[in-house]
Amino acid sequence: MSAMSKIKNERRLRIRRGIRNKISGSAERPRLSLYKSNKAIYAQLIDDALGNTLIAANSIELGIKNNTIEGAKKVGEMLAEKAKSTGIENVVFDRGGYVYHGRVKALAEGARQGGLKF
Repeated sequence: MSAMSKIKNERRLRIRRGIRNKISGSAERPRLSLYKSNKAIYAQLIDDALGNTLIAANSIELGIKNNTIEGAKKVGEMLAEKAKSTGIENVVFDRGGYVYHGRVKALAEGARQGGLKF
């Protein structure tokens, strides 16, 4: 890992810790947490009171080969569809220290279009 990427990752993790200190999910209003890698984007709804993942979705599950904004939007829509089927409508968005731009924004908009409120 180069020095620049190490600094960038440490910065993201520091921001992530700050976000996590401010928000937490519950059974009524779970936390929508996301992680993005170079190959895929992952999202899950978490009940922090019990420490359980309630619902998860990712781009690999959808068979999306390249990691694009359109793919992230589809992941958000799929997560919202799964959440609606279990009766979850309200969530708290945890962007995981990533800037609210590009794939992160697309996933959030896809979840909102799917019917989640945050």
